[in-house]
Amino acid sequence: MILKETHKYDDIIHLPRPASRRAKMTDYDRAAQFSPFAALTGFEAAIDETGRLTDSRIELEEDEKQRLDEQMRQVLEVLHTHPTVKIIWFRRDERKSGGAYVETSGYVKKIDPVPGVLCLTDGQRIPLEEIFSIILTG
Repeated sequence: MILKETHKYDDIIHLPRPASRRAKMTDYDRAAQFSPFAALTGFEAAIDETGRLTDSRIELEEDEKQRLDEQMRQVLEVLHTHPTVKIIWFRRDERKSGGAYVETSGYVKKIDPVPGVLCLTDGQRIPLEEIFSIILTG
């Protein structure tokens, strides 16, 4: 037969609980202790980046190059008036191969042949070699 000691803590059982020296935690901080641990920080972003699709740059055929040359000639004729244009061009991706075709509209400030860029009045600089189409809109 095993005897239980039932009176072992009789001297302290009715004493008040000792006060903590630490400030009471907010519910938010307390819950944060039990939030899941992200051992592979940045892994999800890397997977998203890998899955992001880019387009390949289209190589223009000779007749398309002639069409683009004619469009550029029309812009050059009225360049002094800062014409409004709609440009479709290939923006290269900074992180992976390929890029995307984007449409930009604005007023042409100048065409700078040395660095090979078309400058718009809003400060955008579009590489001439990446232009797919340029149409005068006004």
